[in-house]
Amino acid sequence: MSFRRGVVRQSKFRHVFAQAWKAEHCIDDVRVSRVTWDSPLCAVNPKFIAVIIEAGGGGAFLVVPISKSGRIDQFCPTVCGHAAPVLDIQWCPHDDNVIASASEDCTVKVWQIPDGGLTSPVTDATVTLEGHSKRVGLLAWHPTAFNILLTAGCDNVICVWNVGTGELVYQLDDAHPDLIYSVSWNKDGSAICTVCKDKALRVIDPRRGAVLKVREKVHDGTRPMRAVFLSDGKILTTGFSRMSERQLALWDTKDLSEPMVIQEMDTSNGVLLPFYDPDTNMVYLCGKGDCTIRYFEVTDESPYVHFLSLYSSKEPQRGAGFLSKRGVDVNKCEIARFYKLHERKVEPISMTVPRKSDLFQGDLYPDTAGLEPALLADEWIAGQDAPPLLVSLSGGYTAPPSKHRDTLRSKPKLVSQDSGTGAVPPSAGNVAAPTSTPTSATKETEEETPQPRAATREMDGNGERPKREDDVLSELLAEMKALRAVVLAQNQRIELLERQLARIEDGDETSKRAERSAKLPVIPVNAVEFNKGRLPVTSPVNGQQNYGGGPCCHPINPPSCALCTVQEAEQGGRRGIYSPTHRLQRRRSQGPGEKCSVSCGGTSWGPAVAWK
Repeated sequence: MSFRRGVVRQSKFRHVFAQAWKAEHCIDDVRVSRVTWDSPLCAVNPKFIAVIIEAGGGGAFLVVPISKSGRIDQFCPTVCGHAAPVLDIQWCPHDDNVIASASEDCTVKVWQIPDGGLTSPVTDATVTLEGHSKRVGLLAWHPTAFNILLTAGCDNVICVWNVGTGELVYQLDDAHPDLIYSVSWNKDGSAICTVCKDKALRVIDPRRGAVLKVREKVHDGTRPMRAVFLSDGKILTTGFSRMSERQLALWDTKDLSEPMVIQEMDTSNGVLLPFYDPDTNMVYLCGKGDCTIRYFEVTDESPYVHFLSLYSSKEPQRGAGFLSKRGVDVNKCEIARFYKLHERKVEPISMTVPRKSDLFQGDLYPDTAGLEPALLADEWIAGQDAPPLLVSLSGGYTAPPSKHRDTLRSKPKLVSQDSGTGAVPPSAGNVAAPTSTPTSATKETEEETPQPRAATREMDGNGERPKREDDVLSELLAEMKALRAVVLAQNQRIELLERQLARIEDGDETSKRAERSAKLPVIPVNAVEFNKGRLPVTSPVNGQQNYGGGPCCHPINPPSCALCTVQEAEQGGRRGIYSPTHRLQRRRSQGPGEKCSVSCGGTSWGPAVAWK
């Protein structure tokens, strides 16, 4: 008998729970695309949310700030420059304002989104990449090299582009015999893994065009598969068994003969989309058409892939967007965030680790990949590799000003690429490579390109530095001025409160008298008959007038009634007595020195005066 069966595996992510945001924080009236292509249909970064939507007469996608909530107006501006439906969108990992889109019109377009979102419809792309002969369905930005974009289309061709110049630098047209389902870069961008309709998993070096590893029949089912590179070099795949059961498998790239582990989950028909978090080594599986999101932790201990929990809801998901770690809320111990696509709504879902402390949890947030690229495009093309540059999330992440904001060329003149050698006019300055290795013209361009790029980096270091320092100085001065105004206002408020406190402590009689009057109970007393009902009695409490005989309300023993005063009134030859303290008036004559008829502590009447 094994005693280890009752031992619970230790993990800080064992209690991760998912919680959907409230309805007022969701985005409503979003016409999510009904395209049958198995893509997430959504892309998210710390600034924007992009969703592929239905559009008549072409393809479009919606871009709104990540803080946007509520209803989307039907006239909200969109990015609508494609002539056919959009199949995939991806944000650039090194610039939160740059997004690429792939479409059925056989083109890939790169767009520059202004800060704050769109103010008018965008139809002209910054860069248009034309190299596929059939629709383009997959996009993948290089994780560490700046402006390197990989695309895959239904023509079974993989293209690698330098977006900064608009040129096609590598093309793999004979590596896949059938439709490509998925493409993923490894951690340093030196290799990619792909899964194809022929059920094979391939590890490819895109610069050499060489297939490094091949594994036939990763999953026996005929439905689409997905593959993603993990940070330690392993590959996680999702697919279907021969009995149409959905499967999850983990592969070691050193030996692809057998999977490290394979798990069967259910018999649903939706394709499982894996989202991998390299910081926590967790994998989230979202099935299109499912109502659940499963999450696993990948470790070096058998069985290697550990099921943590699942999030379940009532409505199925059309797609999902995965927010990068730079955008999560570290103050709430949020380790991941999804944006679930409903039929007409976008719903945020937070993955949170419960912690009691309000301090920064360093074990949950190791250093993550930042915006700054580790390599330039020409350096990666020349054969260099580098891991991503990491940043700390302590205190929340703030994006620094990018040094490479203006490296996208506006509308490069590109020609369609054929299966043979391509030719580009010298005026365009672009070179197309039809095979996986650069042509001689490409090499000449590579030798010439680094010179102006080096000059650009030099100018960024010297020419723009004083301007950047002036901007920082002006921001600091403005902040100091605002803080000084706040401090001055608070000092004035403190002085006012101190004066009020001094008056209270010195025993201000007026304040004490008003306070005691407010606390004394008010009870009804019977008023005596006066003036035979001809002159009214006004109650000091409720303001009502009484013509005698009825109840009159006044406070017993008011604090200001030490001695009552009386006025002798004369009206129509009749004399009366009026007490200003009790608002009472008698018809009978009563001279000075006599006592007040109402028992209030008074001892005598004051001098008589004429009635006016």
